[in-house]
Amino acid sequence: MKIVILLGAPGSGKGTVADRVEETSGYVHVSTGDMLREAVKAGTETGTAAKSYMERGELVPDEVMIRVIEERMDAGGSDASYMFDGYPRTVAQAELLEQSLERRKGTLEKVVFLDAPREVLIRRLTGRRVCRECGACFHVLTMQPKKEGVCDECGGELYQRPDDEEETIVNRLDVYNRQTESLVSRYEEQGVLVKVDSDQDVKPLVKEVAALLESDADASGGQ
Repeated sequence: MKIVILLGAPGSGKGTVADRVEETSGYVHVSTGDMLREAVKAGTETGTAAKSYMERGELVPDEVMIRVIEERMDAGGSDASYMFDGYPRTVAQAELLEQSLERRKGTLEKVVFLDAPREVLIRRLTGRRVCRECGACFHVLTMQPKKEGVCDECGGELYQRPDDEEETIVNRLDVYNRQTESLVSRYEEQGVLVKVDSDQDVKPLVKEVAALLESDADASGGQ
């Protein structure tokens, strides 16, 4: 079992990169949200435990989250390759993941840190607009609707969600930085962290990340 972790602040492009890299690599993109939803839908004991926290609007505890992740990893078998997006976010979570991998004789191949200046992240996140009717997403700079303020899909009104307002975004970034600063240092010390500049167009960014994973696959195949 092989694991790749995508690290990066909100707005760094983790989900977009993971989705596109998945198309050309052997890694299955799994986000924290996907894993939780799958566990809840399956009605497993762990999924039921996670659901109780989610319904109360609370964070799922680390000991429950790692069980959700273990169930997902085991579903793919010993030869599976996963690309984690959104996990781990803290050193405590990283330690639990490492213990799980050790028990499964799996390896953490690489941690790709998508790095971008704070002002770029804020611009990306605050520029998002969402349709009130169908939920389609647009961006004031990179994905403009044909008519300002109107959804291309259904003609509904486009608006800025409260959690995309600058004050909220700044707080989210502060929280993320506090959580992950020591995690980034940990992976640097382990020699598995690679920083990639995510302040670039999507195509070259995806190409760069895919090349990193391909080099890992080539190295593994040559052993």
